[in-house]
Amino acid sequence: MSLDLAYLRACAARGPFVRILITRTAGSVPREAGTSMIVWAEGQEGTIGGGRLEWEAVAEARTMLPQGGIAARNYPLGPNLGQCCGGFVSVVFEVFAKDIPDSLPYARPLGPNARWDAKIARAVARLHPSHSPAVVGDWLIETGPAAPHQIWIWGAGHVGRALVNVLAPLPDLALTWVDIAQSRFPEVIPPNVTPLIAQTPQGVVRHAPKAADHIIVTHSHSLDLELCHALLGHEFGSAGLIGSATKWARFKGRLSALGHNSAQISRISCPIGDISLGKHPQAIALGVATALLSRAEEAAHKNTGAM
Repeated sequence: MSLDLAYLRACAARGPFVRILITRTAGSVPREAGTSMIVWAEGQEGTIGGGRLEWEAVAEARTMLPQGGIAARNYPLGPNLGQCCGGFVSVVFEVFAKDIPDSLPYARPLGPNARWDAKIARAVARLHPSHSPAVVGDWLIETGPAAPHQIWIWGAGHVGRALVNVLAPLPDLALTWVDIAQSRFPEVIPPNVTPLIAQTPQGVVRHAPKAADHIIVTHSHSLDLELCHALLGHEFGSAGLIGSATKWARFKGRLSALGHNSAQISRISCPIGDISLGKHPQAIALGVATALLSRAEEAAHKNTGAM
């Protein structure tokens, strides 16, 4: 998780809070570096996992709320907390008052004796959105938020709704949800989901980001084909189509007749999800989400370098 000032301002609307941030891990641990959670005097949001680890961290955060400040703590999970995983977690606690500044430095001192030096300067110069937060010397160094990963879901039927329910809570995603009428959408739509009403959805494809992932789950096979055709004429990160092997065999023939070669057509996955999980809408959504997260994790590992 990066330093997201918009999110912190939303948290501040509920009063002063502590942001708990995992900066380093070793061995077997519940969550990875970069994971964070928010703790108010009453209430909390997010999780750093680990049962006893989170219990202790939340208690520590609430003791810091009255006096404010920023502090780092180390938690050996086995010796100190009696957790069987036995790893090691470094955590930074940072108190925020109601007013969040318009900008925060990405390198912030952890105490009054912190000194800026060439090592800190080099670490900041090498910052990349894929980097996890880290403590270098007596400084907390983290990045600003990267652009969210764009996912376009075409269709607001049972599978489309299941996909939104599974994907919307995940961090760093921005969902665009397309269908032909307002009545096809549920009354309540998550805040990071943008509903888009279009009587001819295939005409909207040209407005999609070229790196976006697309999931086609509409009510109409003819519309599905039009969307596949439009996507193959437009750059995309990945594309998946709901359907059977028979449907896909017919689509491949029709897309070939429309001028697309086999290499282009093979970029569209059909069927979607994990067939071993079954055909229930939620089961399909779980399989699709797993595949998307796996690809995102692979891309993150390729982009990650040492801070």
